[in-house]
Amino acid sequence: MALSTSVSVAKPCFSVNAISNPYCKPGTMDSPSVKIVSAGDSQLFGTKISISISITRSLSARTFQTRRMIAVAKVSKGSVPPSFNLKDQEGRTVSLSKFKGKAVVLYFYPADETPGCTKEACAFRDSYEKFKKAGAEVIGISGDGPESHKAFAKKYRLPFTLLSDEGDKIRKEWGVPGDFFGSLPGRETYVIDKNGVVQLVYNNQFQPEKHIDETLKMLQSL
Repeated sequence: MALSTSVSVAKPCFSVNAISNPYCKPGTMDSPSVKIVSAGDSQLFGTKISISISITRSLSARTFQTRRMIAVAKVSKGSVPPSFNLKDQEGRTVSLSKFKGKAVVLYFYPADETPGCTKEACAFRDSYEKFKKAGAEVIGISGDGPESHKAFAKKYRLPFTLLSDEGDKIRKEWGVPGDFFGSLPGRETYVIDKNGVVQLVYNNQFQPEKHIDETLKMLQSL
């Protein structure tokens, strides 16, 4: 006796639509036109988001596929990062090679005046004397222009250098991974020793103050 069974399974699909995001400047993130099956709003450091994920399942081939944007950092522990020449908040050109012979704490952040980035910058400011005592220079980098950096530094009394990476050229060269499937510029900190070698790579988008704790620990161990 032959038994034949046919099963039809609908492909699950739910989508995410970005509603608003203070980490991204107006006009830089397009909200895609999608069919919303399920959506929920969240508050994260003042960011209102709806998350969308697309999943495909093929039972016949017994495979499960999911598409994700994955960025692998090109600059890693033990490597010598590529140098750069960028404008600071005063419009002066600054080269990474200028700091050889000193430890450097270099952090990439999404944008001036956003909640998480302001919290991170102020945390570096509040611990700045500790970094100086450890013999380290603190440098912040984002895609904002020199004028934006100047206003940001003045408003929050930031005593360290902010560099303008307009077009995100250096961010891409260093391979700084993005967050939320690439919709947010990544928040990543590097500790570079006196010989120009990376000793720490730390990534944490949602706990900005952790960057200060981790970098100070590393500097104290050098």
